[in-house]
Amino acid sequence: MAYRWKNDLSPGDVTPEAVWMNRRRIMAGAVAGAGLGLAGLPGRGLAATGDALEPNSYEDITSYNNFYEFGTDKGDPVKYAGALTTEPWSVEVDGMVERPGRYDFADIMAQMTVEERIYRLRCVEAWSMVVPWQGFELADLLNWVGVRPEAKYVAFETLYRPEEMRAQRQRGGIDWPYREGLRLDEAMHPLTIMATGLYGKPMPNQNGAPIRLVVPWKYGFKSIKSVVKITLTDSEPETTWNMLQPSEYGFYANVNPNVDHPRWSQARERVVGGGLFASKQPTLMFNGYEDDVAALYEGMDLERFY
Repeated sequence: MAYRWKNDLSPGDVTPEAVWMNRRRIMAGAVAGAGLGLAGLPGRGLAATGDALEPNSYEDITSYNNFYEFGTDKGDPVKYAGALTTEPWSVEVDGMVERPGRYDFADIMAQMTVEERIYRLRCVEAWSMVVPWQGFELADLLNWVGVRPEAKYVAFETLYRPEEMRAQRQRGGIDWPYREGLRLDEAMHPLTIMATGLYGKPMPNQNGAPIRLVVPWKYGFKSIKSVVKITLTDSEPETTWNMLQPSEYGFYANVNPNVDHPRWSQARERVVGGGLFASKQPTLMFNGYEDDVAALYEGMDLERFY
């Protein structure tokens, strides 16, 4: 069962956009668990390196990202995602649920409690940033539709619309649509959210509008964008990168500085926006959320289940 994450901060406590855009340095102060609100962000920064934590700007977050449906270059999503139509939008929920169906995005939002969640984002490519999301706990959505007792996993699919998502027209490579999955206990964890905005604004197309998954202790490719389908199942679902290259991309994809990617180290990371001469920072176990999520994997061989 999920437990509500206690957030004693309001939207007014979030650093104003003008401050972020001016690149002011924010000290990583009172640690409050999973980082709801900037002051409560558990930090690399003071907690890990002795340096102040510098949040990323809106420009960083929206212009440097991976959304392979629009191309493989980091600038392709912001360049081409404007072609994506996000209204109307619906999410199909099926499989082992009590109330399967296709739910209008607005109807979902009317039932959910949207919160501010400021999380680290760590890419498997060894770069990172800090993002202020708005969204709701995935557990709330799953409880709303009713999870049947036999369900063990949650599968997700991204929109497939080649006429708007230009890279889907290319042959070879990824077998579209993009697919991801979580174990049910991971999906029900209160840190796992469905994000619908960032920095107090609706989710930009290039970041996965209008609704995407965010699982902050896992590598970024697990946080599937522009979700149109959620399936509850009793078997581990196929996931895109694991299907494409299973020796490099496991199902779990937990951030782990002790388990390298076959082609590069995961021990350190480059912080986006840190400047040309900025040194890499140590990567934290489970991306800094170890105290919150380590119990999910107690007794597991994390080198085998990577």
